[in-house]
Amino acid sequence: MPILLLLLAIGVVEISVLVLVGSAIGVLPTIGLLFGGAFLGSWLLRREGRRSLQAFNEAAMQRKPPEREVADGVLVVAGGLLIALPGFVSDVVGLVLLLPPTRALVRRWLARRAERHAEQVQQRFWAHAGGVGFPAGFPKAGSPGAGRGAGRIDGDVIDGEVVSVSEDDVPRQHPPLGTSSQAERPDGGSPR
Repeated sequence: MPILLLLLAIGVVEISVLVLVGSAIGVLPTIGLLFGGAFLGSWLLRREGRRSLQAFNEAAMQRKPPEREVADGVLVVAGGLLIALPGFVSDVVGLVLLLPPTRALVRRWLARRAERHAEQVQQRFWAHAGGVGFPAGFPKAGSPGAGRGAGRIDGDVIDGEVVSVSEDDVPRQHPPLGTSSQAERPDGGSPR
């Protein structure tokens, strides 16, 4: 339900801005601005999409994680979708996502927000779980090794040895019930 209310509010804002701009400059200039924004947005979408794909390929060739490149690609697609929608507000937000300097600001803001959210989820988990069922050395939220797999799990060490088993070492299985382990006679009779 909140999503529907948000979409309704966005629609009302877009229509209000269109009416205000149309009454200020006229109908034909307003339509011209909408088409000009769509043209500029599609050109930027192609250019920035190509750059994001090239950056992703370079990161893959250098074998480094393409976190930044993937985030840029998602933001470029979101910007393109917003520009495709009719309206001035969505065009402005779409242009913000398509221009590299502002996209970098949005990307950093989203990364910080995601980190804070992950920390909150981890803290809630530990508050509800109370650490029950986890080994003593398991890293908790806020500890230096948390979230990176750097924590050490303390516990008992079981000493043992590895034994290789080949087919020759496996004991023979007994024949299934209803079959005889003795050979049948050539004339089809059963052995005595």
